[in-house]
Amino acid sequence: MPATPRTLTLPAPAKLNRMLHIVGRRQDGYHELQTLFQIIDLCDSLSFTLRQDGVIQLTTPMDGVAHDDNLMVRAAKLLQQHSGTPLGASITIDKHLPMGGGLGGGSSNAATVLVGLNQLWQLGYSPTTLAALGLTLGADVPVFVRGHSAWAEGVGEQLTQATLDTPWFVVIHPGVSVSTPAIFQDPELTRDSLPITMARALQGGVVEWRNDCEAIVRKRYPPIAEALDWLAQYAPSRLTGTGACLFAAFDSQKSAQIVAERANQRWQAWVARGLNTSPLQDALGC
Repeated sequence: MPATPRTLTLPAPAKLNRMLHIVGRRQDGYHELQTLFQIIDLCDSLSFTLRQDGVIQLTTPMDGVAHDDNLMVRAAKLLQQHSGTPLGASITIDKHLPMGGGLGGGSSNAATVLVGLNQLWQLGYSPTTLAALGLTLGADVPVFVRGHSAWAEGVGEQLTQATLDTPWFVVIHPGVSVSTPAIFQDPELTRDSLPITMARALQGGVVEWRNDCEAIVRKRYPPIAEALDWLAQYAPSRLTGTGACLFAAFDSQKSAQIVAERANQRWQAWVARGLNTSPLQDALGC
């Protein structure tokens, strides 16, 4: 009798950029950033089944993305090639996070693949090794691999673990898709914010936090500007990443739910809790 396949199901949480400052532009065209990543409890769910034949198969195709181009498949093959393991895996995703919404869903999915298959294949790689592999897939992957809210610099890959407040958030997706390259290539984008220290960022808090991409996104995408202004009636609103999602913090779940119910009459909206430790790490007992 063949052995029963080993399986593993893990969350892939979203993040918010509580603030995002652009402090310069490198010669290679990438931008130097300073940002605070906060993990939130909105999650996709990924399930892995061990395969002995070495095949990597994503069993839930995603519209508009070829199988081998999917970041989850690329992450799995990268880990497989790096480790030299003869094992494979079937991967299924229960998708809840919007694609291209600024919540880091694709990067989080890739990180959960790296962390999950490291365990399923019993490779024993450290978070540092997995984060380095993840960085080759995307600048946001390492923060999800490490699984903690963090102060980030460079292109977002230089991480220092941070402890943030953990309010309830209303997160709104205004139903448009934002081109991240177009935002970063816009000649009017602020690229000269003065660098600050992590301590200064945490000390300044909500009063001083801003997103340098927001002015350009507002100008290019009126529906996002409309949603930002609507949400600002209830609490200071802010874009996460380059959008399209935006958010505001609330003191209680009840007050957040009231606003989210109103928002859902016009847009897709969620209530999420701010976290400092990722549900992925909690699921693995890290």
